[in-house]
Amino acid sequence: MSNDTLKFSRLGDIEFFKRGKVREIYNLKDKFLMVATDRISCFDVVLPTEIPHKGEVLTQLSVFWFKFTKDIIPNHFLTANVDGFPEEVQKYKETLRGRSMLVKKAKPLPVECVVRGYLSGSGWKEYKDTQSICGVKLPKGLKESDKLPEPIFTPATKEDVGHDINVTQKYIERMIGEDVATKLKAISMALYEKANRYAESKGIIIADTKFEFGFSCDEIILIDEVLTPDSSRFWPKDSYAPGKSQPSFDKQFVRDYIETLDWNKESPGPGLPDEIVNKTTEKYLQALKMITDKEE
Repeated sequence: MSNDTLKFSRLGDIEFFKRGKVREIYNLKDKFLMVATDRISCFDVVLPTEIPHKGEVLTQLSVFWFKFTKDIIPNHFLTANVDGFPEEVQKYKETLRGRSMLVKKAKPLPVECVVRGYLSGSGWKEYKDTQSICGVKLPKGLKESDKLPEPIFTPATKEDVGHDINVTQKYIERMIGEDVATKLKAISMALYEKANRYAESKGIIIADTKFEFGFSCDEIILIDEVLTPDSSRFWPKDSYAPGKSQPSFDKQFVRDYIETLDWNKESPGPGLPDEIVNKTTEKYLQALKMITDKEE
């Protein structure tokens, strides 16, 4: 573990709550402090090489989208202004600046709410075998990266260890109840459709993305990150050409490199060469600039 990773895991006297593949979460009484590191994971394995500025990009894009979509559903975002953070974390504000946010506490729902507008990734693999994705039947003859006739909801279980598992809508209805599952589908579709319309106006296709939700005061809210290059496939609109994999602004670039290696996709993961690291940083920063009109 690098020194950079350690500093996000140990903010001195601040109560540590949970470590994800990329984020560190700290307990601040009635709120959480969420910190995005520069770690990158592929195939559910955290790689030993970090991507400079990645944490800032994830945080700033999430903040943008939380504000952009709050008319559809409330979310857990409170502030990303470190100067207004509680007094006990002020000594760490330069470490936290640009890559952290205060959020409401919520009880997460154990579902990855995936919306696909295009045929790619695990969806493409499943379609080739079954002509469907997560129980959703699709037309014959679709090609890799084809735009779907309409976006589809393809949920997955949220696993603490190992890969998330694609499931059907009926499966999550049994798991969390029909009413909640139906609401999650409707909200996820509305979020995707609004975000993709906006992103396309900025030159980016959101091929697919995942959302996470939780309960706060008996209300469903949007949590975690939202519409970032870690949780979505971002494709440049001007070079989109179905029938093959697409260039991207997300970590698919790293996945494609790793697929050329002799690696069994088990921990520990392989290190990344400088060329791949620098190009990945460039792609993340470009996505931030195109979507928000701001530099990191």
